Amino acid sequence: MTTDLPITPDGLAQVRAMLATGRQPPLGEKLGISLVEVEYGHAVFEATPDGTSYNPMGTVHGGYISAILDSACGIAAHTGLKPGFGYTTLELKVSFLRPLNDSSGKIRAVGRLVSMGGRAAFSEATLVNEKGQLCATATSTLLVFELRPRKAVANPADGAS
Repeated sequence: MTTDLPITPDGLAQVRAMLATGRQPPLGEKLGISLVEVEYGHAVFEATPDGTSYNPMGTVHGGYISAILDSACGIAAHTGLKPGFGYTTLELKVSFLRPLNDSSGKIRAVGRLVSMGGRAAFSEATLVNEKGQLCATATSTLLVFELRPRKAVANPADGAS
């Protein structure tokens, strides 16, 4: 492990700290998707889709559904990270089972960490509508890696070449 990294909290502590300050993941803010619950290996996102999230056929766009499922899978995995580690999604497989629209009400994506290894994590998520009907599922493979300190980039305005 690199010794010049600042001591960081583990993944669960990072997410809990974010929620404690009232912050949300940035993409969620843009899409109206909120992280509402988090524990080790568990994350829940909620949203209420409307016409702004529709595809041309008048149902919620698959990208919107994929985003909430990817978020649930990712944050569930984030809770299992050791201090000084990060992750990125390598693969996301989504199955669309039931269309969503503005009459679906509040939707809920529940993510679960299946396995956390030294190099890869595996998670899954389900998405239900307000009636509790299963609308989509996802599985995710995530690359786990040690974070490295960022090197300072020379600013040409400072006279460095």
